[in-house]
Amino acid sequence: MERKTKEPVLIVMAAGMGSRYGGLKQMDPVGSGGELIIDFSLYDAFLAGFKKAIFVIKKEMEADFREIMDNKAGRFMDVEYVFQELSDLPNGYEVPEGREKPWGTCQAVLSARHVIGGPFAVINADDFYGLGGFQNMYDFLTSTENDDKYRCCMIGYKLENTLTENGHVARGVCKISEDGYLASIEEKTKIMYHEGKIQFTDDDEKTWTKLPENTLVSMNFWGFSEGIMDEILKEFPTFLDTKLKENPLKAEYFLPYAVDLFISDGRASFKVLMSQDKWHGVTYKEDKESVVDALQSMKDKGLYPEKLWK
Repeated sequence: MERKTKEPVLIVMAAGMGSRYGGLKQMDPVGSGGELIIDFSLYDAFLAGFKKAIFVIKKEMEADFREIMDNKAGRFMDVEYVFQELSDLPNGYEVPEGREKPWGTCQAVLSARHVIGGPFAVINADDFYGLGGFQNMYDFLTSTENDDKYRCCMIGYKLENTLTENGHVARGVCKISEDGYLASIEEKTKIMYHEGKIQFTDDDEKTWTKLPENTLVSMNFWGFSEGIMDEILKEFPTFLDTKLKENPLKAEYFLPYAVDLFISDGRASFKVLMSQDKWHGVTYKEDKESVVDALQSMKDKGLYPEKLWK
């Protein structure tokens, strides 16, 4: 087992198979040099100061990931792989019969609990976040210490900068306090352009609710201080006790669920570090062309070299 480290590390959640996209979108090149979206995030993270990345993947994806990552970012960063297993549950709990879906983003993070002993950041593998967010994240994690609370952070985005024209997305809808801290967060799994407006539905499209364009949302870009992993693990049984009765086959332990709990009971604070960057991601096959064009435009402007990881 790897030695635990106090240096901030980056957890990359990559176990999702991209069901809406129709394939393993994490492996689909979008850059002119054959880069994946995650190559751009790792490049930005490396420039910001992160020296280690931990990929949360499915076991059957390991060989493909190693072939790509070890020869690119792996030549500059310490890259490690952990596996999100459906059976990785607290003692006394079993996988419900017929369940195939993993247990969500909190369980993905918990997959790295044996190799992380200090602060860590979390991102999705298939989202482009921008260099500014990684710089803000690394600076926070290396300069902030726990006191009476776990001192954590979140990179926040304007909702209008995080949408696709090709379908719905899941976002954590946030409320922020006057002093710039996250007051509450609620996961909305179906936000999209509907009837010319940004709206969400949580009842299978029976009703729609409008959201302002400048609504603050989470893109699962979190910064967690040392010790918070134990709190996420401690709340897993509580989640299972509640949600398994409601939806045994699809209930997921989302990071916003845990974050909102820690805020409400005073266990942790989350400083909101705003990003003005536009999100780019391949949620659907139709998204790919616009992502390719956007990343090439950034290369043309000199924001990235023509080929990363030279």
